[in-house]
Amino acid sequence: MKKLLISLTAAGLLSMGSIAQAGDAAAGQAAYASCIGCHGAAGEGGVGPKLASVAPAETVDKLKKYKAGEQVGPMTSMMAPMAAGLSDADIENIAAYVSGL
Repeated sequence: MKKLLISLTAAGLLSMGSIAQAGDAAAGQAAYASCIGCHGAAGEGGVGPKLASVAPAETVDKLKKYKAGEQVGPMTSMMAPMAAGLSDADIENIAAYVSGL
């Protein structure tokens, strides 16, 4: 019984964590406005890569790496300054928005 209770508690905490990190797509749409020039209004790509339908975790990971100044790829010099001003909430919101494009 104790193991069951611990398992259920852990599962509940994990699901709450994923909910907290889900992001707000509507807020992400507003934040995405500065991304349109390179990634396109529908995330179709252009100067930058296609973002439409990219998994939120991948977008979050890359934006956080850019923000931290890590070398991610050939566009790091363009993306790092763009990501530098984003909050963690902005990043989660943008990821939620582009995953639905």
